[in-house]
Amino acid sequence: MYKTAIPLGGSKFKDKWGTPDVLGIKEPRKSDIIKFPTEIVSVEIKTDSSNLITAFGQACSYKLFSHKTYIVVPNSSTKEDIDRLDSLAMIFGIGLILFDAKKPKEPAFEIRTRASRHEPDMFYSNKYMRLVEDELFS
Repeated sequence: MYKTAIPLGGSKFKDKWGTPDVLGIKEPRKSDIIKFPTEIVSVEIKTDSSNLITAFGQACSYKLFSHKTYIVVPNSSTKEDIDRLDSLAMIFGIGLILFDAKKPKEPAFEIRTRASRHEPDMFYSNKYMRLVEDELFS
């Protein structure tokens, strides 16, 4: 299996629907006998707990062009917010990861909910992947 991930953020996709903070692909190796399809993974990361609902909305929009989408939030978020995000993540098939935002060198990532794989809209997948083709597929 071959994986590549690049940091994005900002407005790389120049679209009001936003740009994920990290974008990755998972592809089979040329030497693999049984090849699986390329998978696009998008991640929205929040370093503070102030806009978690916005982060969730952004993660939902990345499902347009990604096979899997994750939201990563501080483990210092309120229990109520984490529980709500966890439930929504399961309903919408979005992965939820918690981390220690106070220790950036040792974030202690914890997967709460794994993302479900789904088929994105290939129009949007191609539209956005063209913008990062050299970085992601080289």
